[in-house]
Amino acid sequence: MLIEYVEEALRRARYEIIKDEEPFYGEIEDLRGVWATGKTLEECRSNLKDVVEGWILLSIKKGFSIPKLGNYEIREIQEEAIA
Repeated sequence: MLIEYVEEALRRARYEIIKDEEPFYGEIEDLRGVWATGKTLEECRSNLKDVVEGWILLSIKKGFSIPKLGNYEIREIQEEAIA
């Protein structure tokens, strides 16, 4: 499910060219603070994927909510105690 969530996040990415050393800029508006740059579109997309993965891990560690994207969501699985 994690891979599908990341792929859905990347489908929602918006890219633009900016005046910078790394002119390709991408962000995912649904995931607050998630953006990346790169010298090529492919590099920007790869960097954005890394940022999404790190954002998910940090959100889990800090207990932040992770928004549902389409049919995909990341949530804690509650296990039943075995008596």
